[in-house]
Amino acid sequence: MQDALAVGGEFGILEGRTFALIHPIVMSGLFVFTLWSGYLGWQWRRVRTTQDEINELKKQVKPVAVTPEGTPVEPPPPSPVQAKIQQLTEERKELIKGSYRDRHFNAGSILLGFGVLEAVCGGLDTWIRTGKLFPGPHLFAGAGITVLWAAAAALVPAMQKGSETARNLHIALNVLNVSLFVWQIPTGIDIVFSVFEFTKWP
Repeated sequence: MQDALAVGGEFGILEGRTFALIHPIVMSGLFVFTLWSGYLGWQWRRVRTTQDEINELKKQVKPVAVTPEGTPVEPPPPSPVQAKIQQLTEERKELIKGSYRDRHFNAGSILLGFGVLEAVCGGLDTWIRTGKLFPGPHLFAGAGITVLWAAAAALVPAMQKGSETARNLHIALNVLNVSLFVWQIPTGIDIVFSVFEFTKWP
């Protein structure tokens, strides 16, 4: 096996601290963006579930007696169910204005593209600086996060066809993804300290 061509100055600035800090900075941004994407997805889910709740409440509304001309026999008393329907209808109108479906789709696409790119670049950066990779929690969690991004995105066609199973699995995969991301942060911070210890500017 030929030794990796790294850690000998062959790559110049790519072996320095500046290039090594790109990965943690970008991944910090992607973590926040992951939470934002999740918020958008949750709001889009509320649009759908609110309509389901309205439909269920409408089934509870009792019909009002009317004359042959179609007017109510007597003014119907205020109904708590109808008030709730009105409230949820207004909430749903406001949610629809937020265009959460399109915004969540776009955010997820950006997250998938930049996330996979930066996950690969993170391993490449380590190899450039050290000539090897370090099997351990950070590397394996990063690989898991990347796979979960891809798996969650692969469910989108089924979700667009109305599959509730796909939607629930999409949510579960992304909750697991965020959990892995959070668990990975301490090891990432340790690696940043190592970068400052073993590399120089630029």
